[in-house]
Amino acid sequence: MPTSPMGQASLFDDDALGAPTPPLPGPPGFRYEAGFLSPDEEADLLGQMAGLPFEAMRYKSYVAQRRVVSYGGRFDFDRNQLQDTDAPAPWVLPLRNRIAAWVGLPADAFTQILVAEYSVGTPLGWHRDVPDFEDVVGVSLAAEATMRFRPYRRDGQPMPRADGVKPVVLKQTLAPRSIYLLRGPARWDWQHSVSPTRSLRYSITFRTSARRAFAKR
Repeated sequence: MPTSPMGQASLFDDDALGAPTPPLPGPPGFRYEAGFLSPDEEADLLGQMAGLPFEAMRYKSYVAQRRVVSYGGRFDFDRNQLQDTDAPAPWVLPLRNRIAAWVGLPADAFTQILVAEYSVGTPLGWHRDVPDFEDVVGVSLAAEATMRFRPYRRDGQPMPRADGVKPVVLKQTLAPRSIYLLRGPARWDWQHSVSPTRSLRYSITFRTSARRAFAKR
């Protein structure tokens, strides 16, 4: 969930930033594993998601292309507050148990789950998740995507490199059935985005409640 809406132009600025892909993907605190799910497990999840009541994600006046369903909480960007939603559906609980074991936390630590649908050409603009949440874990389904990272600056602009020429941008391919974790520096000191998708893609994102005081963020 972004901390603020992103302009339409900024959603497609991967090449405009002009930064080459460094050899090491992902910032400190980012963990990634391909093949977390089997093809059969992926097919079962996609079948469960087929009938979900997806709605367009809204950030104040901006309506995003991606469509979502939220469990356990939905952030209202008009009021800038987290609102209660339905408890997680039974079909998603076994996956929550697996990702909790992968991360090393109790399953009930993950209090919010976001199921998202990315139609062809759908981007996710530069953002840092709202400070109501701490760890962020994502599972990718159906098609791959490119996740990008840049150092976070409080004015929302990319952090310049030491030479002052180009911002640092790291990239990681998110393969179908893969999983990633944003924790520590990757969660708080970097923004992330997803380049426009080339095929229909789904993701399921799990978030824990924030452990630190809001004022420190």
